[in-house]
Amino acid sequence: MVFFFQNLVNALQWGSFYALIALGYSMVYGILMLFNFAHGDIFMVGAYIGFGVATGITALASFGAIALPNWLILVLTIIISMFLTSFVGILVERLGYRPLREAPRASAAITGLMIGIILETGNLALLGAKRVRFPSLIETSTYNIGGVFVTNKKIMIVVVSLLLMFALHQFVRRTKWGMAMRAMAFDYVVVPLMGVPINTIAAMTFAIGSALAAAAGILFGVAYPVLDPYMGIVFGWKAFVAAILGGRGSILGATLAGFLLGFIEIFVAMIFPSTLRDLIAYSIILLILAFRPHGFFGEPYSARLRL
Repeated sequence: MVFFFQNLVNALQWGSFYALIALGYSMVYGILMLFNFAHGDIFMVGAYIGFGVATGITALASFGAIALPNWLILVLTIIISMFLTSFVGILVERLGYRPLREAPRASAAITGLMIGIILETGNLALLGAKRVRFPSLIETSTYNIGGVFVTNKKIMIVVVSLLLMFALHQFVRRTKWGMAMRAMAFDYVVVPLMGVPINTIAAMTFAIGSALAAAAGILFGVAYPVLDPYMGIVFGWKAFVAAILGGRGSILGATLAGFLLGFIEIFVAMIFPSTLRDLIAYSIILLILAFRPHGFFGEPYSARLRL
């Protein structure tokens, strides 16, 4: 049982990354019927922006320009990086997807792949291929709870992720802009005719999804401090699978599917050789989709895509 709960803690942390990234996929897919395949690379960009912000604030603190505790530096890094990365998402929507809004979905999908390559290549051009190390802002403390070892970083990652997911849920359910987003997800064609500004909602959707991806990138940097320009590829594809598994436009579905994928990967690696992790994990997901083709909280209405 101790071994089980130890891996459960690891799965919660791993699933937090997938869930935060999957939320951006799910929102764009649910509202605009677009598969934003550049979203994984926005996760990478957010992590690097966080690296730059944290390095800059730490440098100012070391020179005596400011005096801030490390936990406050981390909070400022998350907030500033989410804000800056949201503009990356707005730029991607404005330049990449808005001109193709009425184009076939395949054109938008290819555009997303090309935008991802541009972001990766731009990172390589600016910083080179060498990996960078995320600043160590929090000293690791380990707690022994009934034989299960839990670090303060894992607790922080899970708690911050859940708070961000809850904040998104409240925003979508209780604000005027959230109501407009839900309305567009229900009927993309009619709602703009009733005065809802489609361009504003589209930009906001990309901005929020990109900000959450940036938070995931920073939290990943805290847990695994080595960053590289291609780190978003695998995370992006797996989070996309989680978004589909959760159901079209469902925040709760994307969250649960992200954590489920994290659980499956950790526990499969616990029982089987790690080389079989992806094979078994995707086989389980395919089996679930065979019985729930619209995902956990999807509806048959979501199958009527604009092709």
